[in-house]
Amino acid sequence: MTDPADNTAMLVTRLRTLLSDRRAGATCFTYQELAKALGLASPGSIQRIAAALEQTMREDVAAGRPMIAALVVSRTERQPRRGFFDLAVELGRFPADAERHYAAWQSECTAVFKKVCGNGA
Repeated sequence: MTDPADNTAMLVTRLRTLLSDRRAGATCFTYQELAKALGLASPGSIQRIAAALEQTMREDVAAGRPMIAALVVSRTERQPRRGFFDLAVELGRFPADAERHYAAWQSECTAVFKKVCGNGA
């Protein structure tokens, strides 16, 4: 039997590789597009993606890096899901004021492209 933690760690690695290949000006991945690109089948693929993205957020903040998870958005809202913003606040990366979340997310995306993807915005 496979340890779920091992699966999450492998998924985090695969997520990082895929997301770090994005180029400035490219559209963000939706959760569904990311699941498909990683070959994850439903049911539960979006929940697995969300858990792996949360892990990347924790790792990135702890390492002082921009959060690569900022490059994944909801298909309908075209920005990350509420859980992204909640965790970003909890980790001290975003302000508690929800009115400032969208601007903080845009800044985070710019930082990801400059520092993680290495191609500037």
